[in-house]
Amino acid sequence: MKIGELARRSGLPVKTLRYYEDLGLLPVVSRSTGGYRLFGEESLGRLDFIRRLKSLGLSLEHIQDCLAVHDAGQLPCDDIQRQLQRQIDLVDERLRELRLFRRELQSLLQNWQSDPAPNTAVICPNLNV
Repeated sequence: MKIGELARRSGLPVKTLRYYEDLGLLPVVSRSTGGYRLFGEESLGRLDFIRRLKSLGLSLEHIQDCLAVHDAGQLPCDDIQRQLQRQIDLVDERLRELRLFRRELQSLLQNWQSDPAPNTAVICPNLNV
């Protein structure tokens, strides 16, 4: 199928498909006599795989590595598992940061004055800056 058909069926823009092709994520099966890129049905599954890993937070570089392992005839499951564990670790760290930030906001609001005395030297006395 031509790239336009692949774009329609995958729901991805042609520009994205060309970018994926340039990165080696999406191989061209062949070219037509007119020079059009031709893709096989397996390209749809490959795009679903790329989309799924992206939705799980993996970078295109990591996805490229996984596809290279697959293209070499092996399963990239171990590497994907490591990357997903890394994502969990990043989420946990972000949650810790967000909890600290939440506590800071709560602390600030606990002492909030609804009607502080005006002071031309201070923009908002509640913020202590």
